Amino acid sequence: MRNVFVWQRFRPVLTMAAVYLALGLTLRLGLWWAFGRKEDVSTLSLVWILPAGLIADWVQSLYLLLPFSAFVLLMPDRWYRCTGNRWFVTGMCALSLFALLYLIPTEYYFFEEFDARFNLVAVDYLMYPTEVFTDIWEAYPVMQFVALAAILTLIVTWAIRRHLATGFSNPTTLRERAPVFLAHAALLALAIGLFPSNLLSRSENRLSNELAQNGHSSFFRALRTSELDYHAYYRTRDRAQNFDRLVKQLAGGGGQFTRLQEGRLDRSFPANPQGLGKLNIVIVMNESFGAEFSKLYGDERDLMPNFDRYAQQGLWFRNAYSSGTRTVRGLEAITSSFPPTPSESIVRRPGNDGIASIGKVLRAAGYHTSFLYGGNGYFDNMNAFFDANGYEILDRSKISKIRFENIWGVSDEDLFDRALEHFDEVAGTGKPFLAQIMTTSNHKPFTFRAGVPGVPPAGGGRAAGVRYADFAVGYFLEEARKHSWFKDTVFVVVADHGARVYGKVEIPLKTYEIPLMIWSPGHIKPQRVDTLTGQIDIAPTLLGLLGLPYTAPFFGQNVLGPNPGTRIALFNHNHDVALYRDGKIVVLGLQRKSTTYTYDKDRNTFKLEPRDAGLEDLAIAYYQTAFEQFRAHTYE
Repeated sequence: MRNVFVWQRFRPVLTMAAVYLALGLTLRLGLWWAFGRKEDVSTLSLVWILPAGLIADWVQSLYLLLPFSAFVLLMPDRWYRCTGNRWFVTGMCALSLFALLYLIPTEYYFFEEFDARFNLVAVDYLMYPTEVFTDIWEAYPVMQFVALAAILTLIVTWAIRRHLATGFSNPTTLRERAPVFLAHAALLALAIGLFPSNLLSRSENRLSNELAQNGHSSFFRALRTSELDYHAYYRTRDRAQNFDRLVKQLAGGGGQFTRLQEGRLDRSFPANPQGLGKLNIVIVMNESFGAEFSKLYGDERDLMPNFDRYAQQGLWFRNAYSSGTRTVRGLEAITSSFPPTPSESIVRRPGNDGIASIGKVLRAAGYHTSFLYGGNGYFDNMNAFFDANGYEILDRSKISKIRFENIWGVSDEDLFDRALEHFDEVAGTGKPFLAQIMTTSNHKPFTFRAGVPGVPPAGGGRAAGVRYADFAVGYFLEEARKHSWFKDTVFVVVADHGARVYGKVEIPLKTYEIPLMIWSPGHIKPQRVDTLTGQIDIAPTLLGLLGLPYTAPFFGQNVLGPNPGTRIALFNHNHDVALYRDGKIVVLGLQRKSTTYTYDKDRNTFKLEPRDAGLEDLAIAYYQTAFEQFRAHTYE
């Protein structure tokens, strides 16, 4: 009987574990019903997903409930069984239930946005609570979920009250309780040593793997591994062989390698008398401006008429892709022509000062360089990154004339007005300039000033956001015509990334497709460019257009050059990275995983293929070398 009493003492812990498993099962089925079925996660797949998910939830419960289990062990018997502690334990269980119930819709909406359980994006967002929580407050019915979670908490707490009360029924000694707690601790130790949280993610369908995982463990894994040692987690090759492969790959794009003996990829490009010369460059990086909204790229809603019109007056890149799914990935690629290495963008990593960038190249040619952002530049470490790399910074704090603003920053119109003022100031010094402008308006909660044609002030969702972002681009380019520096300026309009990532494969390429144009009336004739183009190619392409001599270790290529080489594009999603070439993509993942697919762009379908050793080796060469060069501070 004493053994029964001991287990009864831990009955509240076991009850909370059972509730946790039940909530996990409910959420998993809900996510499958809402999203999985649409992405070819069949009902039959649940035969694997649900047991795998149950195991993942059980393992996570060992972590979460260890403090509760320790409390039950260590609390003296007389105090533990008193009325005050009974109310305390019941209250803490109720608070825990409330938190778990509130996280269910949070996970649901996160999955809707990212097709993933909590990941590095969730970790990153929590680093900026003011912006993110205000955004959530404005975009979602928070109080309704709070009320619903509170009601359900009362119901569930009432339903399990007898199971909780059983734990206070009979006296036990510390010696009697210890084996139960030690069993809990031993199971947790085994889980730590033998059960990585993504151990059961073995399906070829990315979405099935996401559904099988536990959202809380995914979050803590992302928190723990945001800075990854590439060599420890990903496939590697001999460093010298990687270097030789990259030299051969990059040589196709021209230029003279200058520091091969030092293990560096610096290439020197001579002046091109056929180039445009020292023109100003303005790069507008539009938040979430995916190609899926452009009529030129096949959408019939005509949400981006201004982009579509200007693109057909300049260089329109029909086959362009973003490097990742976050703004910092776009900034990294466009600014530094650097691959999207696993875990975190170099914009947010220590040691990112003085790295190779289009700004550094142009400053050496006498340019003024600046970064303009409609929000607070401490977000995502933007100000620190651009300041450490020689840019003048103009963020929300330096914009005084404001039509409209929300939690993410001033409206794009206000940002562009400040940019026009800034360009007048710089042009007055006689210097050519490079300006990189990062917008914010096309972001939840999608709120705008009243009176914009076709754009509701609030409640229009993503479509309204795209319409407003496109309206602001048209406004900016037309206003720029009124300034003296306009005739000597090249404008680039590109997305930082697509609107959202969805699809069952690790790197769903269609969601990475972005609009890209280069426009300069009087200098650039209309042309459609079908060459595969990644964001890392933008800086070399612009420098090639200008025809200025320069030396840099860029990983990208001039796609307009006479010899652009074999075209590739590089991608990142969470901790997966990929290389795409000639209709085939290889994906490198944690635990040295490698998967190869063929991609039919017209049908947007993927087919699993046997390992392509050459493509895999090239992907490893790019990512391992980039990681090593950044770590060694040789990407300068």
